[in-house]
Amino acid sequence: MQFGIFSVGDITTNPVTGKTVSEYERQKNIVEIAKKAEEVGLDVFAVGQHHNPPFIASSPTTTLAYIAAQTKNIILSTSTTLITTTDPVRIAEDYGTLQHLADGRTDLMLGRGNTGPVYPWFGKDIREGVNLAIENYALLHKLWREERVNWSGRFRTPLNGFTSTPRPLNGVAPFVWHGSIRTPEIAEQAAYYGDGFFHNNIFWPKEHTQRMIELYRERYEYYGHGSADQAIVGLGGQIFMRKNSQDARREFRPFFDNAPVYGGGPSMEDFMEQTPLTVGSPQEVIEKTLSFRDYAGDYQRQMFLIDHAGLELKTVLEQLDLLGEEVVPVLRKEFAALKPAHVPEAPTHASLIDRKERGEEPIPGGTRAQQAQRAA
Repeated sequence: MQFGIFSVGDITTNPVTGKTVSEYERQKNIVEIAKKAEEVGLDVFAVGQHHNPPFIASSPTTTLAYIAAQTKNIILSTSTTLITTTDPVRIAEDYGTLQHLADGRTDLMLGRGNTGPVYPWFGKDIREGVNLAIENYALLHKLWREERVNWSGRFRTPLNGFTSTPRPLNGVAPFVWHGSIRTPEIAEQAAYYGDGFFHNNIFWPKEHTQRMIELYRERYEYYGHGSADQAIVGLGGQIFMRKNSQDARREFRPFFDNAPVYGGGPSMEDFMEQTPLTVGSPQEVIEKTLSFRDYAGDYQRQMFLIDHAGLELKTVLEQLDLLGEEVVPVLRKEFAALKPAHVPEAPTHASLIDRKERGEEPIPGGTRAQQAQRAA
């Protein structure tokens, strides 16, 4: 099981101090948070892609390459890479470069994004969002697996004998998670390719998350990539901790009440009841996170949001200390004890190389024999 944190790169005024960090400070803080995540023993750090204020994470590969140069072990990922409005050729080249610079310590999560205006900014039609995600990923998948690509589609100019460079490190493309909160077609897409499905369930009740993951698992098995419980699943969540729950709730409440993504909605207590948000002690975070398995099954990656809503860098680093010292070691042990032997671990570059050498790479849609069997 991999544990990590993700940042959306928001710049939000601290409701207690009234201070708003500069773009420069926020960029530097993200780097310090990533380095601290590695220091405390987390497995993954991810950063989003946004092109509108109050977010400053517009160039994730630049940020992740800078972090890669200052870290040694942590996997660098995204949350998310916009597959709808970013040219798949650029994605292939940018993340291919990052993969080499990071010695294979990289994967990416693809998503449609949650900002409507981004589509026309990049010359796209939001009404084609799902179709863009499907077609663009089909091309990206091809670019990373074929030396010379011939391509014709609806949403970009054709390619004739095109080779994406650099080629994937060791001949193995970065692992792809398809991230979605509410779109069944994306769960279907992840299942079709045998890729991972990441449900960032920070705003949704567990019943919705369960339905989306069950759909993905059923279709993963349908396409012949393995049994439903072997499908590769990731979950999001957000936490705020102090040694005791009363201090945690008192300290976080003004941030919850004033954050653009929370303010004006349900109370913090109602939100905690209805979503994965945990504001409390390390033990409460452990118990809530372990409960995700009840509706998601055995899964491979758990990511936490901890650096948003105007929280100071010092506070975020304290959260990481608690995660690394008191929470993640217990979660690793508990999840490992529960996981059946046939359920795979989270993919890494090394495991993907082994899979390729064994001839076990997933075939989109399954093998011809599997397709024929379904047709019959």
